[in-house]
Amino acid sequence: MSVAENLQKLKSQLPAHVTLCAISKTKPVSAIQEAIAAGQLDFGENKVQEMSEKQSQLPSSLRWHQVGTLQRNKVKYLAPYVHLIHSVESWKLLQEIHKEAQKAGRCIPVLLQMFIAEEETKFGLDEAELRQILDHPELAGLTGVTIQGLMGMATFTDDEKQIAKEFSGLRKLFEQLQGNYSGHPSLDLKTLSMGMSSDYQIAVKEGSTLVRVGSLIFGERTYPA
Repeated sequence: MSVAENLQKLKSQLPAHVTLCAISKTKPVSAIQEAIAAGQLDFGENKVQEMSEKQSQLPSSLRWHQVGTLQRNKVKYLAPYVHLIHSVESWKLLQEIHKEAQKAGRCIPVLLQMFIAEEETKFGLDEAELRQILDHPELAGLTGVTIQGLMGMATFTDDEKQIAKEFSGLRKLFEQLQGNYSGHPSLDLKTLSMGMSSDYQIAVKEGSTLVRVGSLIFGERTYPA
């Protein structure tokens, strides 16, 4: 099936309130152009240089998502245009995004990445570290960032009950934060990013509002040798 057909099939399975972020990392600009022609506007990349190169060649109306680990020294390159940063997992990174956002005259939406999997290869905050950031006395002063929600990646397993349990736990935490931090000037908790190609359907059932799908749209990734 074509990129357009893949997108159409995916979108037909997603509720209207769920955003589809097409993960375009390692894919050529031509593949992204196919997706744009089919109406897709949200694209995700994990390498800042690759995202910036593609962003410079494509329409300014696109919404670029930084989905991979983000080094502090790379923030300045994406600050002028990034739509949403999914992978904030430290106070220092949050400070750096604020600093570069101010230089760019922007307020950048971010998600705090939570560690919910039973895998050491995954990264993210635990609940205590999350609270340290949200309760930090200087958070309200970081006017260059808005914490828009949480992101989490489930364990890579065939056990759907385990995946559902991990996503459900993150949704409950998210809803708890929405209640506890209502009205905080630096928080606008409306995005729960859960689910990728292998588990997005489970994630949507468990309350995800944003799914990140790559191979089901563009085909399997090919990496240079």
